[in-house]
Amino acid sequence: MQKTLRLENVTKRYGAMTAVDHLTLTVPSGIVFGLLGPNGAGKTTTLEMVEGLRRPDDGRVWWGELDVVRHPDEARSQFGVQLQSSAFFELLTVKETLELFHSFYRRRLAVSDLISRLGLEEKQNARVGGLSGGQRQRLALAAALINDPEVVFLDEPSAGLDPQARRNLWDVILGLKAEGRTVVLTTHYMEEAEVLADRLAIIDHGRVLDEGTPRELIQRHMPASVVEVSRSVGINSTVDLPAVRRMEERDEVTTLVSDRLEDTLVGLVNWAQREGRAITGLTTRNATLEDVFLELTGRSLRE
Repeated sequence: MQKTLRLENVTKRYGAMTAVDHLTLTVPSGIVFGLLGPNGAGKTTTLEMVEGLRRPDDGRVWWGELDVVRHPDEARSQFGVQLQSSAFFELLTVKETLELFHSFYRRRLAVSDLISRLGLEEKQNARVGGLSGGQRQRLALAAALINDPEVVFLDEPSAGLDPQARRNLWDVILGLKAEGRTVVLTTHYMEEAEVLADRLAIIDHGRVLDEGTPRELIQRHMPASVVEVSRSVGINSTVDLPAVRRMEERDEVTTLVSDRLEDTLVGLVNWAQREGRAITGLTTRNATLEDVFLELTGRSLRE
């Protein structure tokens, strides 16, 4: 039977601060669902309440017909959780660590299969304390899968990984979806969200700003083009260019979001000629999920 993960008006307060504010979401079964937001947006607190690790002040969480708030232990038996940072016994080996987790559950996958699946064969007899960051992440994911979960929660699973390790992790996540598991992840990498997520929600201040497929969100909020030029050109907010809805300066690049690309480019060339400026580092592209994120929140993922 297809199960749905549902959050209904979930709220969590810490004193006078509301970390999650009447948040409502629906996650269909068998998809990768991404939860995006800047630091402090309420992503991790939301996951902890869904996972049964933290009790909401208001609202309900359902996995199918199971009330997660009232029956957290039963829910956790069907969930696999990889936290932002996982603490393991440093002196145990990889295999011993997974065998320990294996002993906690009645429903479970074979340790040898998980070691093979996560590419840990060469490290299975190595002590955890000597693992690299990428190897620790793979061990944490193996531990999250040990109980053969229906839903897998991944809180920034690729944080700190090099590009190759990140790509390998993506393959594992897509493999989980292919098996029919539901995957809920948070990430600070927009490319990761676009590649992996079938649907996603962007949240800030504990509220959902919008949700949909990556393509739907881009078409809904940014049916625009993006012009990027070197900051050395001298374009800034005092320069009036046609059809520019937003301008941003970051690192060595000035980004112009344009509703009419041709008009913006003509205006840019005319301005440069009047001011005697050379246009360098000029590129144009279609809007991306990161542009949508900035449009909705006004800040970057890591702020």
